[in-house]
Amino acid sequence: MAQKKVALACSVCGSRNYTVPASPNRKVRLEVKKYCKYCGKHTLHRETR
Repeated sequence: MAQKKVALACSVCGSRNYTVPASPNRKVRLEVKKYCKYCGKHTLHRETR
């Protein structure tokens, strides 16, 4: 059975660049600084559901 995944969306441009495994234990949405290839810099990426 495949694991469910959620996307990480860039807070600046809104593009969904990354996917991470969904965790039922996580109560707050994941926020990570990642590189956005569309913005060309490191920006805050938030978990989408």
